[in-house]
Amino acid sequence: MSTASRRPFIAGNWKLNNDLAATRSLIRALREGLAGSAPVADIAVAPVFTALHVAAEELDGSLVGLSAQDCFWETDGAFTGEVSAKMLADVGCRYVILGHSERRQHFGETDATVNRKVRAALAAGLTPIVCVGETLTDREGGKTLQVVERQVRGALEGLETEEVGRLVLAYEPVWAIGTGKVASTEQVQEVHGAIRALLSDRAGEEVAERVRIQYGGSVKPDNAAELLKLPDVDGALVGGASLKAADFIAIIRAAG
Repeated sequence: MSTASRRPFIAGNWKLNNDLAATRSLIRALREGLAGSAPVADIAVAPVFTALHVAAEELDGSLVGLSAQDCFWETDGAFTGEVSAKMLADVGCRYVILGHSERRQHFGETDATVNRKVRAALAAGLTPIVCVGETLTDREGGKTLQVVERQVRGALEGLETEEVGRLVLAYEPVWAIGTGKVASTEQVQEVHGAIRALLSDRAGEEVAERVRIQYGGSVKPDNAAELLKLPDVDGALVGGASLKAADFIAIIRAAG
């Protein structure tokens, strides 16, 4: 399967931003800006939990899918403050971001808990967007590929081949998230190529060539095209730029 056979996937991670009014406003601006043009990529946005219902209403009938930013691995029970994958599917989500570096850094997320969440998301019919990436210390210590391999293998632990094929992976070097720094094209392609090779080793070449690997880390309209043309980059997981309709639309169009 060639790179061209993998349809680009551009997702916006809104993080802890946008109340209900801002959610409605941004989605309406996105729909208006995307109207009348043939889609060149799959698109999704990931609002906060409290805005998912409103976002689902505003996205109804559009080409933009709904994602959550996290989920819990149990379906129900005495887990105060958590939201299950089944509940996310019920509100209209198609995707869920798992293992983001901010979750790992601030909330104790581990490879093992990411794996449990991946399993729960797949069981609920959601597509997990599994984030992996190294810190600056890892990068400077020459441990990038070692760290990324550990995270990918951890996320895939115990999954059937068919389940691996249902994932989206997102490589996000931690040192490039929200910093304005962007990994060089050589650095990005090296890691994406290594992830693809790891997928081939784990689940076979056919699955490896089908799985989409996004890049995330200060993706903006002025660098999106260069990143998206790399052989093993199949889209972008966009942070700050996804909060501005014009910027996010420009990144989407760069995928074409």
